[in-house]
Amino acid sequence: MKPSERTGRLGVGIVGAGRVGTVLGAALAGAGHAVVGVSAISDASRERADAMLPGVPVLTIPELVERSELVVLAVPSDELATLVAGLAETGTWQMGQLVMHTAARFGVDVLAPARASGIIPLAVHPAMSFTGTSIDLARLAGTYFAVTAPTPVLPIAQALVVEMGGEPVVVAEADRAAYAEAIETATTFSTAIVEQAVGLLGGIGVEGPGRVLAPLIRSSVENALSRNGGALPG
Repeated sequence: MKPSERTGRLGVGIVGAGRVGTVLGAALAGAGHAVVGVSAISDASRERADAMLPGVPVLTIPELVERSELVVLAVPSDELATLVAGLAETGTWQMGQLVMHTAARFGVDVLAPARASGIIPLAVHPAMSFTGTSIDLARLAGTYFAVTAPTPVLPIAQALVVEMGGEPVVVAEADRAAYAEAIETATTFSTAIVEQAVGLLGGIGVEGPGRVLAPLIRSSVENALSRNGGALPG
């Protein structure tokens, strides 16, 4: 089916079988979309794709783009611009195709080379730490997604987020860098602090230090979020 013949259910291609791409692909499949293929290079990524997207063929990136109405670019931020530009140079992008990337620090400007080919650009980042397993599918419920897109197509990005179980939050193009910094700060510091605390308890012989600290950490984070106008989802 061509993009112009879209009826609401999309043929989805997942570029990048990392922790994020495979989970979002599974979530979109659960919403009724058809995952037509996934790109995977390493053995680990192929195993992850097989576990999260059973029966979905592993294809080259050009093959994925050719067959997909929605292309999900779930690649590292440092690789995104080069990938988009390279596919533009080879004339791979298709008119009317939805192209959604998942990088926190970019809005839709990074997709400019593809936009010249007539694609519909979407930037959607889930504010969640991924394991790359089925556990993440349940965690997507109530997770907030930063959404950036041109105003006429913003509802498309928001609808895709809702279909995956998330809550869309619109972030302006100019604010994506600040958003990414906030995400990086929360992730880095929370991980470092937990690991340090676990190490201290383990050093004095406390068994299962992670289990001991879990209620304290959860309640402390929830209290901190409540004081700053937020709360952990149920």
